[in-house]
Amino acid sequence: MMVPRVELAPGYTISRLIKGGWQLAGGHGPVDERAALDDMARFVEAGITTFDCADIYTGVESLIGRFLAGRGSSATPVQVHTKCVPDRSALATCTADDITRGIDRSLSRLGVERLDLVQFHWWDYDVARYEAIALALARLAAQGKIRAIGLTNFDTARVEALVAAGVPAVSHQVQYSVLDRRPAATMAAACASRGIGLLAYGAVAGGFLSTRWLDAPEPPFPHANRSLTKYHLIIEEFGGWRPFQALLRALAGVASRHGVGLGSVAIRHVLDRPQVAAVIVGATSVAHLASTLQSLSLTLDAEDVRAIGEVLAQAAGPGGEVYALEREKGGRHAAIMKYDLNRT
Repeated sequence: MMVPRVELAPGYTISRLIKGGWQLAGGHGPVDERAALDDMARFVEAGITTFDCADIYTGVESLIGRFLAGRGSSATPVQVHTKCVPDRSALATCTADDITRGIDRSLSRLGVERLDLVQFHWWDYDVARYEAIALALARLAAQGKIRAIGLTNFDTARVEALVAAGVPAVSHQVQYSVLDRRPAATMAAACASRGIGLLAYGAVAGGFLSTRWLDAPEPPFPHANRSLTKYHLIIEEFGGWRPFQALLRALAGVASRHGVGLGSVAIRHVLDRPQVAAVIVGATSVAHLASTLQSLSLTLDAEDVRAIGEVLAQAAGPGGEVYALEREKGGRHAAIMKYDLNRT
């Protein structure tokens, strides 16, 4: 089937499903490079032509760069979204020159002359220099090194302030799922009024939103990787394992009625949220590609929406601003973060 596209910036379109790259970073275990490159080709062949990575995803920009280098000039165009994430320990001293060096490093790793989208993240609001650094990125865009500027994991007030200061943001990458609906509170409307599309990650909660966990006992902490820990904590914010099982049963019922996978329903739910431009699917391989694509042909009807909504109405959380829990210094969500990955 044809993967729909959306215009993120004037003249710049992306696929509504984006191939994520976090799971290909070295910290998630060994990566089979040949298989990873073959999988990238399969995603592009299927119509998922937009990839997401970051300067701090160890090895991923270079891996995508090798994929791009191996393609002919007549190949289907691929869009690569990366990030600019200054180390937390360097926020107080970060300069425009540091940002330029970081962007030049991403250009070199990817082997391109211009970055399609650079998404800016700032770890600590107490170090109030994010506006100046975001404007430094905007100047690099004006120089032609970056096509478009995006944000990631900012709260509503700071998104509004950055845009008011002149940062030409076209997108905002946020965690958004049937479990985590924090962007719906104020972020979606704020972005809509400023022409900013939401790029949603976590739509299947690191694999927790799947039949694998339906009627399964709650797994103990610690988990094998940070992704499972991250989303298990979100399940706890949602209300715990029992409400989570009720949600899985509702999603499974919808999936059964439509003959699709549970994960497809979870992805479709996010694609249907106001202002969501695309969903990032964190697939390490093509194993779930077919079921992921099913989300694009799925239409949730009134019965489906009601069944899911009844469970969500009972959810305890998570509440508050986008990424606020993750920013709580000393908190459980913050404890799994790695803050100084540009050094590695």
